[in-house]
Amino acid sequence: MLFKALVGSQAYGTATPSSDHDYKGVYVQPDNDILGFGYKEQYEDGKDEVYYEIRRFVELLQSANPTVLELLFMPEDCILVNEPAFELVRKHRSAFLTKKCFASFGGYAIAQIQKAKGLNKKMNWESEKTVRKTPLDFCYAYQDGKTYVLKDFLSSRGLVQERCGLVKLDHFEQCYALYYDDSPDTLFRGIIADDSNDVRLSSVPKSILPLTIIYFNKSAYSQHCRLYREYETWLENRNTQRYVDIQGHQQRVDGKNLLHCRRLLDMALEIAQEGTLNVRRPNAAELLAIRRGEVNLERIITEAETDIAVLHELAKTSSLPESVDKSLGNDIVLAVREVMRERSREAMQR
Repeated sequence: MLFKALVGSQAYGTATPSSDHDYKGVYVQPDNDILGFGYKEQYEDGKDEVYYEIRRFVELLQSANPTVLELLFMPEDCILVNEPAFELVRKHRSAFLTKKCFASFGGYAIAQIQKAKGLNKKMNWESEKTVRKTPLDFCYAYQDGKTYVLKDFLSSRGLVQERCGLVKLDHFEQCYALYYDDSPDTLFRGIIADDSNDVRLSSVPKSILPLTIIYFNKSAYSQHCRLYREYETWLENRNTQRYVDIQGHQQRVDGKNLLHCRRLLDMALEIAQEGTLNVRRPNAAELLAIRRGEVNLERIITEAETDIAVLHELAKTSSLPESVDKSLGNDIVLAVREVMRERSREAMQR
């Protein structure tokens, strides 16, 4: 093990009593493993620990991976293992801050903004989408050249679906003639049963004239059923501690996503303007307030989108290099391996 650190919220200064303790680190493998079949570029020890082999680690540094770059700038109180050989990497840490960071940090932040807006986030479904509907909600009536939601059409006339009868129309897919019988012992079966996933037909005497024609949008009903099942599954498995009510809004959003959006944008701006990366966040109190939902959602989104635009402009004018010199990464990996080989030889001699 070359390096190991306590990462995430503990390092950012945004930990809460329920926060996990996550660890990341770097290791070096012996030559025989590298030359043979024993090479392993990274491994996970449970869900809270991830470690990278030195070559893989430097590859990720060269791609401006945010979580890996942070390891080079960790607060001292979060560092648990730091072998002298790892200083061969850390002393070049500024060289890994390139224009690629604007895309890696900023791109991740943009993704968080999309989540905060509720894109692809089931927590922010409109309340009517979380209600299990029936086929009747997807039926429409045609009358005098206009279409109406069938439930509205019936209620406006004081009619109920239980006294309706449907007859399928030939050559008109999912279209039916609707009949009505208000006698005490109605002739008809109604449009739906309590547990039905389809409309149902009735036997209708030829002497009765239809009230109107209706259409059952079966494909829309099927899509609703699928989405509702997905929502129910997600609801059972979600982490409720991450979702907070946002001040002044009727939505609930992932406060952790919002926190990371602000943090990543701040880091990206620091890299562009100051040429450094501060893992321990000076605005930790503000970030925690964002996580708790003690903020105005529109203000956060507006400020973030403004900063993203600023970041795009800084990317054009920044003096940072476009990317890492690949020979530097190669030299660092070889140097670390040589130091560890020498250490191994000395240990064997002792």
